[in-house]
Amino acid sequence: MEQQKLPNVTIVIVLSIIGYLCCCIAGIPGILFGGIGLMLALKDEKKYKENPEGYSNYSQLKTAKILAIVALAIGVLYLAYTFFQISQMGGWEGYMEKVQEMSEQWQ
Repeated sequence: MEQQKLPNVTIVIVLSIIGYLCCCIAGIPGILFGGIGLMLALKDEKKYKENPEGYSNYSQLKTAKILAIVALAIGVLYLAYTFFQISQMGGWEGYMEKVQEMSEQWQ
């Protein structure tokens, strides 16, 4: 029997790297891309566990899964840090006042 490659490994790697690179934009892209990548990785992992002899790139899947978890974790941490910063400025109103002050200084 010829071994196949797991179908979503490359997609998971790409989504995880994009999520890692974009996680500093309020954390949401990191959570989105990392979460989708992790779901696809878990789906492929389940497929591999049903037939381990039929697939050849499980080590790449493990790497992709780790990348997805890292992107997801950094995105969640950055989003929590953003909420913390906004709360330290006095909530959303205080944050918007600060933004308005900074925009007036640049005009």
